[in-house]
Amino acid sequence: MTKKTQKKLPDAAAEPADAGSFFANYGITVDPELLEIALTHRSWAAEHRGAQHNERLEFLGDSVLGFAIAAKLYADFPNVREEDLSKRRSAVVSTVALAQTARRIGLGKYLKLGRGEILTGGSDKDSILADTVEALIGAVYLSNDTKTAVDFVLQLLAPLLADIDALTEMMDPKTTLQELAVKRDSPPPQYELTSTGPDHNRRYTATVSLLGVTCSGEGTSKKAAELAAARRAVIRLTKLQSDA
Repeated sequence: MTKKTQKKLPDAAAEPADAGSFFANYGITVDPELLEIALTHRSWAAEHRGAQHNERLEFLGDSVLGFAIAAKLYADFPNVREEDLSKRRSAVVSTVALAQTARRIGLGKYLKLGRGEILTGGSDKDSILADTVEALIGAVYLSNDTKTAVDFVLQLLAPLLADIDALTEMMDPKTTLQELAVKRDSPPPQYELTSTGPDHNRRYTATVSLLGVTCSGEGTSKKAAELAAARRAVIRLTKLQSDA
């Protein structure tokens, strides 16, 4: 009788890749202790009594991020009204945009996650990646000064800022769809939601229809699924307009 092979669980305590060299690309250094905290998710800290996690740094980094982007937009768009500046800022600092940035720089491989998050793909979750980007900004700020932190933010998010108008449409697609409906005298977009999976790992699917176009999107929350569906609808409708 053969012995049943037991599936090996991922080692949550394993050290992530060295992130120190990452900042060399930006010509800055970060205190190693702060860097380790910035990369530590609360799920890892919960399994290692006394360990610090990145939520306080995330809080600080969020404020530095908001300031840096607001100042940049204020300077770059002197004739744009406050409402539209706010939309642009919201797009750049959104969870989706920050997670996109995190994936671009390969941030997931540096994270320290608990076993549960590892098993459910935490290193690629939008919320975890976005929060870690903010925590890194907080660590940069504490290790250097305001100017260095602002410069880091602007370098890191330069690809997003390069086409801010397109980004704004994609990051706030539900509003964009509503505005399209108003312009075409069409009923507002309606979303239908379904879900699958257990409570701890539920996946949602949203379907939206507008102006003869129907698109679906998935996410780990109702909001994320609706945003994904709306984003695809905006892309599809924009293409139809350009082809007309």
